Amino acid sequence: MSRLAAGVVLVTAQEPPLDPDDPHAPGVEDVGMTATAFLSVSLDPPLVMVSLREGARMDDLLAEQPLWAVSVLAESQRHIAGRFAMKGRISDRLLFEDIPYRRGEVTGAPLVGGALATLECRTEQRVAAGDHTLVIGRVLTAHVPSAEGGPLLYFRGRYRQLG
Repeated sequence: MSRLAAGVVLVTAQEPPLDPDDPHAPGVEDVGMTATAFLSVSLDPPLVMVSLREGARMDDLLAEQPLWAVSVLAESQRHIAGRFAMKGRISDRLLFEDIPYRRGEVTGAPLVGGALATLECRTEQRVAAGDHTLVIGRVLTAHVPSAEGGPLLYFRGRYRQLG
């Protein structure tokens, strides 16, 4: 499958407080994950799908949190893709620190500035598929904030550009 070129997206969500009744508990935490297995499923209703490794932090989070967002990364955003694809990272808070983003109006999740497109979604269905979970989401909002540049692609184990 490394011979199949894929677009690169950043999937984001907010992790709710561990104890919402405790005023001293940490607030919501932003979580992000680079994904290349993302696609449009349906136009009516508008549905998309992302494939998550079973047991990954994002898989666990989206099992509890139905609202999430997607930023379709531009070719100039390779550093963002690489940052959120790192294994064994300590805190997503540090990863978001110097990235321009705005909060989604419905999900509150980060939407990357300069992305080719941004979507906010609500999980409609989760399907176990081998060692992955396919998360199908209904698109709640969609924007095209930047028409400049081409998409960031992943092919043969590396980030690529068109052309």
